[in-house]
Amino acid sequence: MDNLKLNVSLLRQRVPNLTSAAKSVGLRPATVSNLCTGKIPVGRAEVRTIAALASLAKCSLDELILRGESVEMIETGIKALDLFAPLAKGGTVGLVARPGMGQPVLLGELFHHFKQEGYMTILLKPEGEYPELQDMLNDVEWVANSIEETYSIVTNANTDKEIMFAADREHVLTGKIYDLQERLQQEGLRQVTTFLVDLKGAVVDEDMPYGPLETLWYFDADLAARHMFPAVNPLYSTSSVLEGVHLDQAHLSVQQRAQKLLRRYRELRSLVQVRGLQAIPASETEVYERGARLEAYLTQPFYVAEAYTGLPGERVHLQDTLHDVQAILNGSMDHRSVESLSWIGSIK
Repeated sequence: MDNLKLNVSLLRQRVPNLTSAAKSVGLRPATVSNLCTGKIPVGRAEVRTIAALASLAKCSLDELILRGESVEMIETGIKALDLFAPLAKGGTVGLVARPGMGQPVLLGELFHHFKQEGYMTILLKPEGEYPELQDMLNDVEWVANSIEETYSIVTNANTDKEIMFAADREHVLTGKIYDLQERLQQEGLRQVTTFLVDLKGAVVDEDMPYGPLETLWYFDADLAARHMFPAVNPLYSTSSVLEGVHLDQAHLSVQQRAQKLLRRYRELRSLVQVRGLQAIPASETEVYERGARLEAYLTQPFYVAEAYTGLPGERVHLQDTLHDVQAILNGSMDHRSVESLSWIGSIK
């Protein structure tokens, strides 16, 4: 019964004023609140309570009650990631990029953030020399040289911290990463979020280079060539957090609208590059210009790159990202130049 969850997003979407609605059908607001937060397990709730909530939401019991493990999002403060491919807590993340696309810098920024947030961070060093990893070592609490050493670090850690673990694809090819994850699961250890990278850049040419993933961050050669970092492709990157029931409906709506705009913008941009802006119909000019603004807004200065960019690092809360993106989509930023939206945090 522990794997039963209330579909809180659906409930809030269907019943905006849940407190007064609950009172109207004889439910205690505190009980409903505790069910929504998980303080009261769904399995211990009265049938009458669940039935009343389903009636308020005008949905079936199957729609209201979710079975299986919930997928939580870890907010990274990186606009493009949190909007288009949220980090799934306790899952496996695959980074797909060729050398020069900014993969180590993104990983370094994430681990810088995780260290500040109190996570335990572990890097399993790849074989060979990779100078690009040197900068992130300051933000890694533990550096392991083997799978066994990683296992030992995790099992002997006397801490309640959640763990962020990064490894190269060479350990995927040997199967050792999956063995490690299975052993940790059997030990009943705390959730470990695993980041898999391929420093050689070979994964770009494969369909499923890492096997099953909860989060995929696919890097974009065109964005990297234009120095628009983080060069994460907003159309190909994805996450299990996006599977309807796991994501707030407002987030899902903004994410889908933003993807639709960027997809059309990219189609128009390829035409504009060849034939100029006059080549597209006047009705599409607005779409093109808003797409350019959104693409610019998704660039972001990183803390770990301050010495190279000369710009102070920025971290943006998800709600600010959603607010800003919605403003761009709705035309509230049509008066702003593309340049003024580039390399900023949130819109001031």
